[in-house]
Amino acid sequence: MGVTEADPDPAPDPGRIVLLTTSHRVAPGLLSWPAWQALHGADQVLCADPAHPQVPYLREAGIRVDEASPTARELVDACVGGRSLVVVAGGEGEPRLTDGLARLAGSGRIRMPDLELLPASYDLPGARLLDLVQVMDRIRAECPWSSRQTHQGLAKYGIEEAYELVEAIEEGDRDELREELGDVLLQVVFHSRIAEEHEEAPFSIDDVAGGIVAKLIHRHPHVFGDETATTPEEVKEHWLRTKAEEKRRTSVTEGVPLGQPGLALSAKLSSRVRTAGLDVPLPEGEGVGYELLAMAVRAEAEGMDPEAALRAAARTYRDAIRAAEEEGEPGGA
Repeated sequence: MGVTEADPDPAPDPGRIVLLTTSHRVAPGLLSWPAWQALHGADQVLCADPAHPQVPYLREAGIRVDEASPTARELVDACVGGRSLVVVAGGEGEPRLTDGLARLAGSGRIRMPDLELLPASYDLPGARLLDLVQVMDRIRAECPWSSRQTHQGLAKYGIEEAYELVEAIEEGDRDELREELGDVLLQVVFHSRIAEEHEEAPFSIDDVAGGIVAKLIHRHPHVFGDETATTPEEVKEHWLRTKAEEKRRTSVTEGVPLGQPGLALSAKLSSRVRTAGLDVPLPEGEGVGYELLAMAVRAEAEGMDPEAALRAAARTYRDAIRAAEEEGEPGGA
């Protein structure tokens, strides 16, 4: 089995077992100091997976790693005499081994060695994003549907997911909010993966993330630079000024997507006009379109989101419709 048996002892020291866990989301070899101490001080280091990403780096550091998958009893027996064994756990841990050790400890029939679970590396915040990138890469390569998708074909899903996210926010459903944020994130990763395949101008998720990081730093000089801002209004002023410097636009209407819903479009144009200090009278005309435009501009000036306000009213209308339907059912009130 690859475990060195200890010599019998009339009153043996049961020894020590260290289960060393690592995160595959952290670069191999970046282990904690307690982990390196345990590894260098061990009488034997075991790993059941010869392809474990940590093994080459441990051996490079002068640590002998034996390929072995002992049972719980074999491991306990190998510790007799005060020996210290370190088991380098795989990605899923070592459930067979830990369950076996728990059964032995619960039996009360043998003297157990000291057992220690030692995390050798921890996930950094955002580390699970690496999993998403890897999963998306495999899906793009192996899934018959995903491998054929284009930016154009996925565009409608981006719109749908954004609306579902807004709905979850307005409904106040935390579980739904978390799920919808994941769906929106998927769109970003999916499009980034597709973009890697462009022949002339490829880019990756790292380029996307790097771009937004640079933009955030540049547009927050009060956080990352020497400027100061103590109010939300001053922050917005910094943002708009740096944005204008970056874009070098000739009109305040540049960058306003005309394909967005009409109320949102009207409110956005009104916001741009007000922020720029322009005096632009509303166009005169007859019909509901001009009436809605005036209402959207008024709502924006009063600090309200006309789209959100209309959706809230529409939900109330929906509830009234359902109530009327229930009253109309046989046996209803």
